[in-house]
Amino acid sequence: MSSQSYTMQENYEQVASKKQLEKRQVKSKKSSSAFRTISEVAEHLNVQQHVLRFWETKFSYVRPLKRGGGRRYYRPEDVNLLESIHHLLYTEGYTIKGVQKLLKDKGKNGVVQNNAPISRSSGSSGSSKVSSVQDLKIPANALGARNKFLLESVLGDLEDLRALLTAV
Repeated sequence: MSSQSYTMQENYEQVASKKQLEKRQVKSKKSSSAFRTISEVAEHLNVQQHVLRFWETKFSYVRPLKRGGGRRYYRPEDVNLLESIHHLLYTEGYTIKGVQKLLKDKGKNGVVQNNAPISRSSGSSGSSKVSSVQDLKIPANALGARNKFLLESVLGDLEDLRALLTAV
């Protein structure tokens, strides 16, 4: 009897995991212009749903459509803005006030355009040279003293490597 219930449990787990996989595949088949639910956006950005709701209170540009029952639907441009906000907060080290100031100064489109992922093809030709951390055009509030020191150290190492490579 116990072995039969164990097999039934295994079958249930297999069916449940198969349904989850099918559900994920259906989500990935959505058009790029399709609206996204809060759970889809949260999963995409790897944050909790409450974080997105909190960002709605802090960033006035984040305004998803709300349908019956308060369900949120994010437009593709909302998702792009949220990706930029996520990048600024989690990667660039901005504070919420720093991102708010950027949005106020540059507007929504300026923030989204300036924080688009940098492609490897642009700038990999070696024609652009960085001689100091200031040349990176990173906002002052994004770097701490330790990070600035580390970047300057890495920059020095890269310059030494460049010199070695050009000598060969």
